[in-house]
Amino acid sequence: MKRRLFVAAGVAAALTGVAACGSSDSGDKDKPAASGAQSNAPADGKGKKVTIWVMKGSTNDEFNAAFKAKFEADHPGSTVDIQVQQWNGIGEKITAALASNDAPDIVEAGNTQIAGYAASGGVYDLSSKVTELGGKDWIPGLAGPGKVDGKQYGVPFYAANRVVIYNKEAFAKAGVQPPKTRAEWLETTKKLNSGDQQGIYLPGQNWYFYSGLLKDEGIDLTTKNGDKWKANVGTPQGAAAATFYKDLAANGKGPKDQDEKTQPETVAAANGNIAQFIAVPGELDTVLKNNPALKGKYDFFPIPGKEAGKPGANLTGGSDLFIPEKSKNKDLAYDAIKLFNSDEMQVKLAKALTYVPSKTTQVAALEGVPGAQAQALGAQNGFVIPATVSTNWGAVEETNPLKPFLTSVLTGGNPESEGKKADEAIEKVLNTKS
Repeated sequence: MKRRLFVAAGVAAALTGVAACGSSDSGDKDKPAASGAQSNAPADGKGKKVTIWVMKGSTNDEFNAAFKAKFEADHPGSTVDIQVQQWNGIGEKITAALASNDAPDIVEAGNTQIAGYAASGGVYDLSSKVTELGGKDWIPGLAGPGKVDGKQYGVPFYAANRVVIYNKEAFAKAGVQPPKTRAEWLETTKKLNSGDQQGIYLPGQNWYFYSGLLKDEGIDLTTKNGDKWKANVGTPQGAAAATFYKDLAANGKGPKDQDEKTQPETVAAANGNIAQFIAVPGELDTVLKNNPALKGKYDFFPIPGKEAGKPGANLTGGSDLFIPEKSKNKDLAYDAIKLFNSDEMQVKLAKALTYVPSKTTQVAALEGVPGAQAQALGAQNGFVIPATVSTNWGAVEETNPLKPFLTSVLTGGNPESEGKKADEAIEKVLNTKS
């Protein structure tokens, strides 16, 4: 018990940061009420519908039902319509929605995408509400990217980081233990790769994982020199990271030209012949739904780093929520964001999907949740790509030159020369004046 509490406290310390509060009220007649005595009173919901876009895998049916029931009870006469969206192609869909006259009232977006949407002028400024929402306790990896030019557009929804989900029986049969270093991990994976069993299932375009390997080599994916962004894939460090990726992926049959969303690990692992895969802990639930016979056979360990005692660098993933400027129900939308951000809903979501909640004060909710310890340890070496503060980063992710770069390396291309091509493409987008 003491160890679990220590880990939770360690994550809180590692993630602690303050999101500074800006200011701004737009003057819209349907804007959320200003902070003060009246702001705690529920907005009038009679005859109104709140449309919320959440991404596939961010919530589940049980959470959505609980949220809907609570909100509608607190706002008599209102209706909540939670619409689940697919990640592929979502950038174009959100951009179109922000420009339309039929925008949803709340949109979930990846924490790296907020700046791009805010630049369009289609996102409502919530700077004046940061204090009321408990912004001093928000996880920086979500709050930071949600703040653009001193204004807070995105409100943290949840954070997550990837761990290694492994088959305990496969490890025992091979006589191996969860590795502590990257070198041990590679050797362990080679021993696990035998017969019909894949040592690891690693799709060839998992750029999130690659970014962590690059960080472990001592360099960020992007850096800024003056007013110009520079990408660092075509460097010796980038080549070393890509080479490790290739060596690890060779111990499995993951597709070289697909990402982890197109060819989900959760589908492949359900066959029972995958010794390891990299994912957020909650994705194990999908594996077990696909094959209940695998229940109890899995456990978790942090992605190993180059040295024992320090987990591998882990890109802080997760999502923010924002209100489109053209929402017809900004007051109700703000109440819905308050509910999403509440301890009640954050604890429920964290337990349901093994996420890190939006506030450092809520991290203790992970105690006793399977996979929480591994995720907590990994979070202590979490990072955010510097260029996520650029309004052009969303466009980088849409085309994502890192994906064809990784495919090229896995199919025999030279890591450094292919990396320079990726750098050129990334820099072209980042340094384009919007």
